[in-house]
Amino acid sequence: MVKVIYFGRLSDVSGTSEEMLDLPQGLETTSDLRHWLDIRFEANGALLEPTVRVAINSEIVLDTSSLDDANEIAFMPPVGGG
Repeated sequence: MVKVIYFGRLSDVSGTSEEMLDLPQGLETTSDLRHWLDIRFEANGALLEPTVRVAINSEIVLDTSSLDDANEIAFMPPVGGG
């Protein structure tokens, strides 16, 4: 199982701030996971936005990164300020 954390507005999209998931077969990269979650939550591309960063085990990674050693995956939208 993998702990998936959703920060900011992504917790509204997902309906939770974190969850434990058994990832389906065939999900190999963070890009695959983004697409699967976007469909799962009917997020209309919110998880696919290039400004949403992904961290695996507390390290920000690229969309081509492998999910093999992931214990924790975090999705972080940009933070606005003013």
